[in-house]
Amino acid sequence: MTEKEKLELLEETFETDEGSLNPDMKLEEIEEYDSMTKLSLIVMFDDEFGKKISGDQIKSFVYVKDILELMEK
Repeated sequence: MTEKEKLELLEETFETDEGSLNPDMKLEEIEEYDSMTKLSLIVMFDDEFGKKISGDQIKSFVYVKDILELMEK
């Protein structure tokens, strides 16, 4: 999966406009990044990557690129 495809998947998960996310964005500055988005991330990682992620992992995310890096592992 390319970085562009991963960003598109995150935009869908965040329910934000296409092309609105980039790897260097701080998550706290993204209006759509809230508790429901964090739950959606858990589901997305399980469905798309077969990975279980914890609340602690989600709390450790600071930038969009932190999520992208976990998608690669």
